[in-house]
Amino acid sequence: MNPKIEKVEKEITKTKNKISELQEKLRGLEKQKTELENTDYVAVARSFRLTPEELAEFLKTRQVPSTGKELPKGQEEGNED
Repeated sequence: MNPKIEKVEKEITKTKNKISELQEKLRGLEKQKTELENTDYVAVARSFRLTPEELAEFLKTRQVPSTGKELPKGQEEGNED
């Protein structure tokens, strides 16, 4: 086989391996970030000293509608003067 082709094939293999290693590293870093965020969320939730039920209810009342519907009266964004 042509030595240039062999060289390119080796470089391709090397690059694919490096990509695979970096993708694995990225997945690990993303998992670590999620775990750290979750830890922060738990700390914030505990600072309010709410029961799990109270926390769930609190979060339900703070959800922003994703349907594009108007906000209930009194919750409109901005001030109309």
